[in-house]
Amino acid sequence: MTPDDLVLTPRGVRFAGRVFPCSIGKGGLTDSKREGDGATPTGVHHVVGMLYRPDRLAAPTSWAIPIGPGDFWSDDSGDCQYNQMVSAPYAHSHEKLRRSDPLYDLVLITDWNWPNAVPGHGSAIFLHQWRRPGHPTEGCVAFRRDHLHWIARRIAPGTRLIIPRA
Repeated sequence: MTPDDLVLTPRGVRFAGRVFPCSIGKGGLTDSKREGDGATPTGVHHVVGMLYRPDRLAAPTSWAIPIGPGDFWSDDSGDCQYNQMVSAPYAHSHEKLRRSDPLYDLVLITDWNWPNAVPGHGSAIFLHQWRRPGHPTEGCVAFRRDHLHWIARRIAPGTRLIIPRA
């Protein structure tokens, strides 16, 4: 592990010499992630993308991609685009990336079950803004808004997210 890694600890995520409080999945940590289990998968994951709401904030980095009104994330394990960003119209089960709340104003995408998704092994392990301190996610890792923005400005594609076994 290096200071450039995001490392989940009992106190939060350690990165660049700081520790940031965070929330994880309501199902806790798991070594065997399944779609809909609400758990955060253990292991070494990599940041492979960054999305942001251009109507709410400026691009935090040059490699961030704006989220449009028709941008979704497929969570339909029976579809060939499972665990991929998709666009409207999209008839299969999906999650809207452009939400009315601020949770996905800035999203760091990990390579969990990506790019060659195994059906049913879980989709969309993001780093995003939390609802409130301690409020669990559906499996993602969530941070206070200012902390997420601080992290986003300092990471690069390929930055490792290390989630040790409990």
